Amino acid sequence: MSTPDDEVWDYVIVGSGAGGGTLAARLAEAGMRVFLIEAGGDAPASEADRMPADYHVPGFHACASENPAMSWNFFVRHYASDAQQQRDQKCGPEGVLYPRAATVGGCTAHNAMIFVYPHDSDWDGIAQMTGDRSWRAVAMRRYGKKLEQCRHRPLWALARRFGINPTAHGFDGWLTTEHATPKKALADDHLMRVVFGAMELTARSVPRRLHALLGLIRWQGDPNSRLWGRRCFQGVCYTPLSTRGHARHGVRERLHDVAKRFPAHLKISLDSLATRVLFDENGTAVGVEYLKGARLYKAHPECSTEPGVRCEVRARREVILAGGAFNTPQLLMLSGIGPAEHLKAHGIPVRVDLEGVGSNLQDRYEIAVVSRMAQPWEVLKGAEFTTDDPAYRAWSDLREGVYITNGAAVAVVRRTAKTRSLPPDIFCMALVERFIGYYPGFSADFAQNNDFLSWTILKAHTRNDAGTVRLRSANPLDMPLIDFHYFEEGSDASGDDMRSVVEAVKFVRGLAAPLVERGLIAEEELPGPHVRDDAGIADYVRDNAWGHHASCTCAIGDRSARGVVDSTLSVHGVRRLRVVDASVFPKIPGFFPASAVYMVAEKAADMILKDAASPT
Repeated sequence: MSTPDDEVWDYVIVGSGAGGGTLAARLAEAGMRVFLIEAGGDAPASEADRMPADYHVPGFHACASENPAMSWNFFVRHYASDAQQQRDQKCGPEGVLYPRAATVGGCTAHNAMIFVYPHDSDWDGIAQMTGDRSWRAVAMRRYGKKLEQCRHRPLWALARRFGINPTAHGFDGWLTTEHATPKKALADDHLMRVVFGAMELTARSVPRRLHALLGLIRWQGDPNSRLWGRRCFQGVCYTPLSTRGHARHGVRERLHDVAKRFPAHLKISLDSLATRVLFDENGTAVGVEYLKGARLYKAHPECSTEPGVRCEVRARREVILAGGAFNTPQLLMLSGIGPAEHLKAHGIPVRVDLEGVGSNLQDRYEIAVVSRMAQPWEVLKGAEFTTDDPAYRAWSDLREGVYITNGAAVAVVRRTAKTRSLPPDIFCMALVERFIGYYPGFSADFAQNNDFLSWTILKAHTRNDAGTVRLRSANPLDMPLIDFHYFEEGSDASGDDMRSVVEAVKFVRGLAAPLVERGLIAEEELPGPHVRDDAGIADYVRDNAWGHHASCTCAIGDRSARGVVDSTLSVHGVRRLRVVDASVFPKIPGFFPASAVYMVAEKAADMILKDAASPT
């Protein structure tokens, strides 16, 4: 057993993503000594192929997801039924690819950088369930403003200096957000027809059209502008990106900045795979055991055969798990915390019987309506998604061109539910690419298809919570078994999720119809012109849907109701052990969970520092 650092740290945090990295930086700034465990390396600083471009260039985010310098490839089941599972053309022998990232910054290093705040009801629901008023939306609002440095609403940035800020935006935080519209896109007639057509048809589809038009003018398509009022944003919008100078900006930059300013307070241990939480004789969490070595975890596409060096690190105050919705429940179960019968089946001594660990797995449903254009996009002319093409030189030299974007031309937020009190549940994006989900080699299609329009639909606030994460074995190098139990296999007995997605498919087909009439679209490829009725659309959705926002596997809630952590994010039945990542949500929040995880991490820092200041 190797102990590389004899120092005792205040906090040991596992995972450097949106939860763990954000928390580590804030605690170190407050004077705490933090040991941050990251299973991957610092990929952008490596000499790997296509690095650091895949990390920094927004337009390369798909390539980043498959770059072996930082990719972890999970293969999951959407259905327990083999017959249904195999109807998905993306499914291989191991399952459906679910890309994750192992590097400094976690999945913020390969995501599409979209920064849209969650809905008020997401926070108010937690407050109501727990009775903890600190989770109310009005209280959580300040964490969003604390972390964001908005650079796409300059007039409001000026107005807030005079105390005027009706938006949800912060203007002094560490995470910069921008709006990317390449000048070349404005000259692409076909692309502008997509944008203006979406605006026109969306206005027609809602009541009080004049009111909707005035709202669009007033808020300029910013989806975060009215989020903290009673009314949630609906309509046509752009997608704010967490970029700085139109290059990816996130947790990695935050951690490097804090480590430089407070070198004695923050240590980032790279290539360190956590294997179990360590406890003292009283059952209190006191540290973490980990294996030191590169590419040890079997999710890595070029997995090492080396065993790694076994190490331990001790925490004087707390251990905090932030490995995400797959790895945090895996680590808890490897440590003896989870469903007792499942742990016994793998020969793991039961420390705490917590039925909810690895249960309640939730995700979005995503699906695309894909059309082939009559001619290639002008905005993609010369874009081969390499560092040798003219588009890359435009990004590198001028921070201009199509690579400053993530491929989304315009988005539409809408509500499919009839009840007005519910938040919008559909987010549709027009992507100037052929995108049908994730499969090995999917990023290569981006460079090969410059004449497609994909209206990608994201169904939020899903009812299904029947997914599970279970151990494959007691070997910490093995990936867990993951099954989302989509649609009829899940817990949405009413079928509301499917009805909402079918309605959304019909809606985006309506957005594409004028382009067909004008001869701009040659043909609809998927679902295809032969799929017209609701049953046919539902079959297409059932067979082809995907997701990439896994959440909720260590949920806040009562232990008797499958809760794993309380409202302070402390694990039930264990002292000095918390979880701070996407797994803590009882219900998957908003449209894009990164912003919600950032906010949870900022709140966790306040709670942890408050506890540290209290007499023991």
